[in-house]
Amino acid sequence: MSITAERKQELIGEYQTAKGDTGSPEVQVALLTERINSLSGHMQQHLKDVHSRRGLLVMVAKRRSLLDYLKRKDEKRYQELIERLNIRR
Repeated sequence: MSITAERKQELIGEYQTAKGDTGSPEVQVALLTERINSLSGHMQQHLKDVHSRRGLLVMVAKRRSLLDYLKRKDEKRYQELIERLNIRR
């Protein structure tokens, strides 16, 4: 359910806006999306896992708020990010 350190570094390298950037909304949304996708697969197999379901909902809400922030600040970056991550919206 968690992502490996190597995969995390790949995502950070792919979505960072400047060298050494790990906190930009793009990086945070990419990491959350990776975790959400892996947890979604877990939830399909374990339908009664209520604790993991709550964690998934918290991550989705966090991602949504980061995307709303990015949309308010820079519409172009927001559109590029959801297109790159294939997030429906």
